Amino acid sequence: MNDSVPTASNHHPKILLVDDDQTFCQVLARAFRRRDLDVRVAHSAEQGEDILNQFQPDLAVIDLKMSGASGLTLIPHLLNSNPKVRILVLTGYASIATAVEAIRLGATNYLCKPADAEQILAALFSQPEIPHEVPVPEKPISLERLEYEHIQRILLENEGNISETARQLNMHRRTLQRKLGKNPVKA
Repeated sequence: MNDSVPTASNHHPKILLVDDDQTFCQVLARAFRRRDLDVRVAHSAEQGEDILNQFQPDLAVIDLKMSGASGLTLIPHLLNSNPKVRILVLTGYASIATAVEAIRLGATNYLCKPADAEQILAALFSQPEIPHEVPVPEKPISLERLEYEHIQRILLENEGNISETARQLNMHRRTLQRKLGKNPVKA
């Protein structure tokens, strides 16, 4: 078993994996079980919430963007279930706004996909680095990335409501959906 996973003498750490990608969940759950973790899998935030009625995890890996509610909505429920739970938000749609929001809500860390079991466990047991001074980058952020970050922040403020976000951005709803459907722009 991985040395970074805490255990009591007769306790296998419990982990909740919430992701709508069923193949990813199967592969990751198998890898976690090989590391002696007690794994439960859900494919939506709502299913994850239901599992918490009978399973209080020590660790949780939550996908940010799923069909239905965002994985962020599950964080308060996890913390109510176990205030010491270590939560990792995993996403293929990384943005500064969602990372800050995840940590603010109580997530332990935030990681971009693709990630394997070792990377996920390492991120669960490390603290996110928050520098005291943010260095000025030599190459400024691109205009496309700045637009992407702004859209993500407004979308987050509107709790994922695309229509309201489009109104606030003075943008046609379909244009916004097209921009959201693209992969994140590199900095």
